[in-house]
Amino acid sequence: MSSSSTIGDILNTIRQYSVYLNYLAISGGIFGHILNLLVFTQLKRFRNNRYALYIIIESIVALIFLFISTTNVLLRIAYGYDLSDNNLIWCRMRFIFYQGLSLILFFTICCAACDQFCSTSYHFSNRHLFTLKLVQYLMSISSWLWFIHSLTFSLFLNIQPLFGCIITNPILTTYSTYFFYPFLYGPVQIAVAFLFSLLAFRNVRRIIRRQIPIIRRRLDQQMTAMILTRVLFFIILSVPYTIYRIYSINNPPPKSNQLQYTIGLFLQTNLKYLFSLNYQSSFYIFFAISLQYRRQVKYVLVKRCWQRWKNWYCIHQNQVIPLNIVSTISNNELD
Repeated sequence: MSSSSTIGDILNTIRQYSVYLNYLAISGGIFGHILNLLVFTQLKRFRNNRYALYIIIESIVALIFLFISTTNVLLRIAYGYDLSDNNLIWCRMRFIFYQGLSLILFFTICCAACDQFCSTSYHFSNRHLFTLKLVQYLMSISSWLWFIHSLTFSLFLNIQPLFGCIITNPILTTYSTYFFYPFLYGPVQIAVAFLFSLLAFRNVRRIIRRQIPIIRRRLDQQMTAMILTRVLFFIILSVPYTIYRIYSINNPPPKSNQLQYTIGLFLQTNLKYLFSLNYQSSFYIFFAISLQYRRQVKYVLVKRCWQRWKNWYCIHQNQVIPLNIVSTISNNELD
C-alpha cells in the first residue's frame, strides 16, 4: 500500500514538473519568436530574402505550436489530468497540430540548409536554383501535404484504458517504426540538414575569393553561421525523442504496471521537453552566436519599436516632435 502511495506521489510530482517546464518553455519561446519576427520583417536587408523567409516561417509555426501547448496545459490544470488520454476528439486534434507543425518545422530547416548550400556554391546554375517564388510555393504545398498526412494518421488513433491515446493499427505501427520516424521525422532529415549545412559552411569560408559586394558576403556568412548552428541544435534536441518515440510505439508502458509507467512518464517528460526546445530556442541560438544579429535586435528594439512608441506617446500628449530623426547608427550596416 505504501509503495503504491509513493508511486502515486511521484506521478503527481512528474505531472507538476511537466506543467512548470511547459510554462517556462512557452513564455521564453513566445518572447524569442516575436523578436525574430520583428527583426526579419522590419529590416530592409532581409526583405525578399529567402533565408529570412525560412526563419519567419519557423517562428510562425513555433508560435502556433506554443499556443496549442498553452491550451493543453490550461486544460490539464482545469481537468486535473491529460485530456488527450480520455477525450478522442482532443487526442486526434492535438496529434494533427503537433505532428503537422513538427513536419513543417523539420522540412523548413532542411530546405534552409539546402538553399544555403546552393546559394553559396561556386556554380552559377546552383546559385540560382532556389528563388523566392519557388520557396514560397514549396513551403505552401508541403505544409498542406504534412497536415493531410497528419489528419490521415490521426484517424487510426484510439484511446486504450491501459495506454491512453495510441496508434492501434498494426500496419500503421509498422509504417511509423520503419518509415515515418526514420525518414520523415528523424535521422534522414537530420542527416540531410547537417550535410548541406557543412557544405554551405565550406563554401562560405571560400567566398572571400569571389568578387561579390562586402555587404552580401557578410550577410551570407551571418546567415550560414546561424543556420548551421540551428541545425546542430536541431540534431541534439531531436534525436533522443525520435528514438524514444520509435520504442514507445512498439512498447507502450501500461498504466497497470505503475512502476514501469512512472519511469516511462518521467523519461517521456524530459525527452519531450528537450524536443520542444526546437520550438523555443532559435532566437536565443541566433542571439548567442551572431554579433551582427545582436546589433540588429538592438537596432530594431531601440530605433524602431521604442522610437515609434515614443512618437505615438508624444503625439497623444500633444507634444511637438521633430519629423526627421537623425540616426547615429549606420543604416547601411544594420538596415
